[in-house]
Amino acid sequence: MIPRHSRTTIEEMRPVGAFVASVLTTLKSRALPGVNLLELDALAHKMIKDVGADSCYIDYHPSFGGSPFGKVLCTSVNDAALHGLPHDYTLQQGDLLSLDFAVSLHGWVADSALTLAVGGHPTPEDQRLIDTCERALLAGISHARSGNRLGDISAAIGAVSRGGGYQVNTDFGGHGVGRTMHEDPSIANDGAAGQGPKLKPGMVFAIEPWLMENTAEVFTDVDGWTLKSVDGSRSAHVEHTVVITQGDPLVLTARD
Repeated sequence: MIPRHSRTTIEEMRPVGAFVASVLTTLKSRALPGVNLLELDALAHKMIKDVGADSCYIDYHPSFGGSPFGKVLCTSVNDAALHGLPHDYTLQQGDLLSLDFAVSLHGWVADSALTLAVGGHPTPEDQRLIDTCERALLAGISHARSGNRLGDISAAIGAVSRGGGYQVNTDFGGHGVGRTMHEDPSIANDGAAGQGPKLKPGMVFAIEPWLMENTAEVFTDVDGWTLKSVDGSRSAHVEHTVVITQGDPLVLTARD
């Protein structure tokens, strides 16, 4: 059963969405050549502490994780697609970096991700990958409307992704968000329109397309967490926490 939240509850969720957005905006500005991934994680950790929030990642230990995550930020670089465990790596000009961040504040969770080319000036291939991923996210959000079906979100994401010439992995995707980071339902990044539960006001979803340049297959790195493309393809990952309303979708993690 997909939880539904009242208008009062949605208003209570706005601060955590705004906080997650602000942290990612700050991290994006600090993710420069010469900066270590552990520095970015430490900055995110400080920002969490400063507002009295709780990380959704640091103690996270699902069945597919090799151990408790131990960090507050996912940093996926180049061929790392998802769940990138921060480690002693110094960013280089042209690296493709995805940042994924989720916290709980005042009892409510928001989850968001972005991808950037370190130092700016992405290659045409990297820019196309990022652009396609972002367009897929916008397409999914545009179908997150009351009266639609869950499959409409998945189908919209998949159509843009495949239309850009990319393969789609459906093992990991979006999910419900509320008191915890992962709630019902799971939202695949491809699917059939008109299928699945009907969307209703008050439902809250994290919608998160991710793509790899030439494959849809991943393997788990020796750190027990980081998912990497099997062929070394570079990756992009974007995500927003979105509320179904009576009208247009409400993006709680929208960044300025």
